[in-house]
Amino acid sequence: MKKDIPQLKVEDLALAVVPRDEALWDVYVINLKDEPITNVLIQSRGYGEINNEAVETTTLRHFFERIGPLQLHKIEPIQKEVFSLTNEYWVSFRYDGYMYDKKYVFVVGSINEMNFTPIPFLNEKGVMIR
Repeated sequence: MKKDIPQLKVEDLALAVVPRDEALWDVYVINLKDEPITNVLIQSRGYGEINNEAVETTTLRHFFERIGPLQLHKIEPIQKEVFSLTNEYWVSFRYDGYMYDKKYVFVVGSINEMNFTPIPFLNEKGVMIR
């Protein structure tokens, strides 16, 4: 029954957006666990309005067989032009015999220098969601 399915919370996983140059930034998934995660599937998309018109980006899917403990992995580059949209990343992975998933949402205006924080394992600053 539904009550028998464990409701597991995603912990020790983060997404970060880090500037590469003036126009292009990189998105990373960060495994903050002491053990690897496997079968990592990430779906990304952007949506919102530009000039009072509904806009939706192409949905992209990325698969990583394994992300080691205390490591990060680059997901994709992202253009600065889409920061005026909500950028959503849905992450699913296997850990300790269970499947986990969590949606990470960078709302409009959240990807900017005012929200910069040090990014673990990268020695750079960017915007991070845990």
